[in-house]
Amino acid sequence: MAAAAEEEAAAREPAGRPAAGPALLRLPEELLLLICSYLDMRALGRLAQVCRWLRRFTGCDLLWRRIARASLNSGFTRLGTDLMASVPVKERVKVSQNWKLGRCREGILLKWRCSQMPWMQLEGDSLYISQANFILAYQFRPHGASLNRRPLGVFAGHDEDVCRFVLANSHIISAGGDGKIGVHKIHSTFTVKYSAHEQEVNCVDCRGGIIVSGSRDRTAKVWPLASGRLGQCLHTIQTEDRVWSIAISPLLSGQLMMHLGSDFPPGAGVLDVMYESPSTLLSCGYDTYVRYWDLRASVRKCVMEWEEPHDSTLYCLQTDGNHLLATGSSYYGVVRLWDRRQRACLHAFPLTSTPLSSPVYCLRFTTKHLYAALSYNLHVLDFQNP
Repeated sequence: MAAAAEEEAAAREPAGRPAAGPALLRLPEELLLLICSYLDMRALGRLAQVCRWLRRFTGCDLLWRRIARASLNSGFTRLGTDLMASVPVKERVKVSQNWKLGRCREGILLKWRCSQMPWMQLEGDSLYISQANFILAYQFRPHGASLNRRPLGVFAGHDEDVCRFVLANSHIISAGGDGKIGVHKIHSTFTVKYSAHEQEVNCVDCRGGIIVSGSRDRTAKVWPLASGRLGQCLHTIQTEDRVWSIAISPLLSGQLMMHLGSDFPPGAGVLDVMYESPSTLLSCGYDTYVRYWDLRASVRKCVMEWEEPHDSTLYCLQTDGNHLLATGSSYYGVVRLWDRRQRACLHAFPLTSTPLSSPVYCLRFTTKHLYAALSYNLHVLDFQNP
């Protein structure tokens, strides 16, 4: 708190450059920026302690972008796109160090009495989470480490548990154990459900007005999101086994492009898959591996893989689009953080212990917090205030 007050006081000081002092302070700002761009995080921090003017100068986003792009979960994608332009880059780098060192504070946001297999999504300051055959929407409190207890909305319609759901075009598209797909408008009471498969709908995705679903009945189906055509199947894809996870390519080609991988052992089912770009994607599942695929390099073999060290099934994964990867394991609610530039796991956080051992069914994170949904609780790891 004292450091924050000191920074606030410094920010109120006049921005003029000191009239006297080291020769460094008399250099043109453009040249000083160039010199400082070669400094690492520690050197910039030391330079900021020289005087208030240098403290403000070294807080410039331009000086911290290079450091942030090499950091974990700082809000920059691999291509350098800034996803959080409204937040000072220096502040994000500070929090990034907590991710790197595994410094966080654990808490529980929600509890439920019966065992669940929850799925969740984040959008803005809201969290959506499935509980049994409902989807509930909660609003985060300003710091993001707790929720307002009263739900913003409750979305119903399935006769059995919600397996998965996605948010798209102000809609919630849900897949149910009753073999149906539900379409709910987030800001109204409009809800439609329709029979989609002969058995449970295990997974669903939506992009560009197209819904795809995968089922235990060994089929994947394509549907329109347009309100006048809901429930009209556009295409059915027959597969050789149950479909556990599904994702639409950003290319939206509508065609079978390729089969990924070969020589997989029996039972190596994929439980979660996500695209990072039209040519790169990540997958994880029963065989305990996270795999990174680059379709430009090979479709038969992944270009990078990380193995769960305790031989646990991996239920879910999430990435910052750059260096950080998070996975949820099947035993003891273990969340693992990985630096994709390394083979070994960076940190592990066991969120349960016997006799309440639970898989991590779903996880999501922001630059400040990680949320993990287990059988009985929704956990938060707070990296902003460890």
